[in-house]
Amino acid sequence: MKNRLIGFVSALTVLVGGSLAAASPAQAAPAVMFTKVYYDSPGSDSGSNSSLNAEYVRLTNTRSSVVNLKGWYVRDKTGYTYKFTGDFKVAGKNSILIRTGKGTNKGTNRYWGRSWYVWNNTGDTAYLRNASGSLVDSCSWSKTGSGYTNC
Repeated sequence: MKNRLIGFVSALTVLVGGSLAAASPAQAAPAVMFTKVYYDSPGSDSGSNSSLNAEYVRLTNTRSSVVNLKGWYVRDKTGYTYKFTGDFKVAGKNSILIRTGKGTNKGTNRYWGRSWYVWNNTGDTAYLRNASGSLVDSCSWSKTGSGYTNC
């Protein structure tokens, strides 16, 4: 009887452990995530609109279906926030850029409309939150010399 009980407990442990291990990959990538942050635009930080727009974050829809980003927002450590207003849908497996400067929102390019830089060249964190405020993804970096990081 004792051996049967030990065998049952061992089998149960393997079964439960196996089911927990199987659950991990499902938690892997969020539906939308940061895939690149260009935090230090090329050249000197002159504050020109072209320099500001060379600073951007790239968000990628990792799913094959459309995701609506209405009410979602991107934020830095300081609290500078870009919010998606109205319906904004990202097709499956597609990416969008949120550029720091001014411009006309078209297609996959969105413009923050700022007159100075958002992302710190020496290190920062980008946060992506959904419409209810839950953290979806984040990307952190420190100065690496390249001016960008792949998240």
